[in-house]
Amino acid sequence: MLDAVVVGAGPNGLTAAVELARRGFSVALFEARDTIGGGARTEELTLPGFRHDPCSAAHPLGINSPAFRALPLERYGLQWLHAELPMAHPFPDGTAAVLSRSVGETAASLGARDAGAYRRLVAPFLHRWDTLARDFMSLPLTALPRDPLTLARFGLVGLPPSTWLTRRFRDERAKTLFAGLVAHVMAPLNGFATGAVGLVFALAAHARGWPVARGGSQSISDALAAYLLDLGGTIHTDYEVKRLDDLPPARAYVFDTSPTALARIAGLGRFYENYRYGAGVFKIDYALDGPVPWAAEEARRAGTVQIGADSAEIGTALRAASREGRPPGRPFMITVQPSVADPSRAPAGKQVFWTYAHVPNGWTGDLTDAIERQLERFAPGFRDRVLARATAGPPELAARNANYVGGDIGAGAASGLQLMLRPRLSLFPYSTPHPAVFICSSATPPGPGVHGMSGHNAAKAVWRRLRQT
Repeated sequence: MLDAVVVGAGPNGLTAAVELARRGFSVALFEARDTIGGGARTEELTLPGFRHDPCSAAHPLGINSPAFRALPLERYGLQWLHAELPMAHPFPDGTAAVLSRSVGETAASLGARDAGAYRRLVAPFLHRWDTLARDFMSLPLTALPRDPLTLARFGLVGLPPSTWLTRRFRDERAKTLFAGLVAHVMAPLNGFATGAVGLVFALAAHARGWPVARGGSQSISDALAAYLLDLGGTIHTDYEVKRLDDLPPARAYVFDTSPTALARIAGLGRFYENYRYGAGVFKIDYALDGPVPWAAEEARRAGTVQIGADSAEIGTALRAASREGRPPGRPFMITVQPSVADPSRAPAGKQVFWTYAHVPNGWTGDLTDAIERQLERFAPGFRDRVLARATAGPPELAARNANYVGGDIGAGAASGLQLMLRPRLSLFPYSTPHPAVFICSSATPPGPGVHGMSGHNAAKAVWRRLRQT
């Protein structure tokens, strides 16, 4: 009998399997698709030689993850590559605010009236970032806080809505940059703890940047898998699990799946019936005949570029997708240009480009024209650079990855109390009513992102249970 079986070979399932194997447990991992990776994969989606990331592409939480930093992933081929700027946010007038590794450069880009306010916002936390990241990414009761005072101070700043936090800024440049950071979780700007979301992304950039993985996000998954195999674990692909009886006997079963899928497979009935899924996304991967022709020079040097004219436009787009059930006319977009840091992703002189916008959960329309009209506002002539495009709306995303219910790439709405208390209100979110069944997906704390911490935290709960039996 195995000690543990893990279902789902996304970053969290792989991390959970590695953490258990590191501690001497026998582990087998099962993946429904014919390749591992989940939200961290790389494929030729458009033309030969153009390597795209179907889901996550830039990894501020990955390079800052306490779980990943404790593993020898570089030994297995993972290499982080950085653009000159982690992120830029261009404006219609051709200027841009930036999120730089340097707090001073970031503050200066926001304008003289808000530079001091930005410095004061990040200063109390930046020098304690590593401890703070471990503390909030390990919550709830998987580890005692190492610095409870800093964590409490962070909570006082971050738990109110982001719209409260941005009142300290006087000009629109700073408010817009911060609104874009918050919008990465696809939740309205006035939601609970959205201030913390924006602050985390800013601190992550100042601490270690927003890199891409050399060769594509698949490199993260491949490094985790190679380490797992060296530890004696096994990986089985093209193996769909419909019920627990489909799996070999084990002392524990760990699911990197959506809560609803887990309930169906493990016979948990209506245990997760109140779990909510959030807005979906409409994603386009481009093969380009050269760099994106951004009007703002800073955007040409950035790995990630946020697109939204001002905070009001961003807020309107988020409300349309998440509350009003309609696609935004002027979508807020997150774009990544991996070729700026990693030219190997495309043939010489060409580039890959990645973008998505928020749409209602399950939406079946085509947002290509609206997305490209937005791009043309900030990068005139963009369409002239397009060699090929691969589009994926909510149905296509859900078909590629069963965790993306309705196209929700966060595996659950990151709004209200569910931003922090997921998949249900519990001090033990990784456990289920079945004593041998656990969940480790992005539906558990600390939530969405390629960082492995949900898998790391769940593995702790599993090995504590295994040592008691």
